[in-house]
Amino acid sequence: MPSVTQSTPVGAGLPLTVSRTGGFAGFDDQVLISPDGVATVSSRGKETIRCKLAPSLLTTISQASQQVDWAGLVATKPTTKHPDDMILAVSANGKTARIEDPKVKPLAAPVNALLTEAAIPPGKLCTKI
Repeated sequence: MPSVTQSTPVGAGLPLTVSRTGGFAGFDDQVLISPDGVATVSSRGKETIRCKLAPSLLTTISQASQQVDWAGLVATKPTTKHPDDMILAVSANGKTARIEDPKVKPLAAPVNALLTEAAIPPGKLCTKI
């Protein structure tokens, strides 16, 4: 078990892509997080904005990503389960999973924070660059 003095390097477990598609509102959003903390946000598949994630959010996402067993995931794109199904998915290391998949559970809370507070810069967790 790591001691308190050890720290995870910023950006470890990245790059990571978060996508939100479908739903009643017809979402088509994507956030690509690079190891240096720069997020490239596209909304409705068009508008692209770049912003710098707050260090606290970047660290949380990076640490959560490292807890995921990416090798245990299947390399398939998630499909809708019912009409108007909104798919929230994370992708890294060539693998993709819906956020409710138990294998990516560590990412659920930070991804929700990312999408609600950081995805539309200027937000308090993502500063436009």
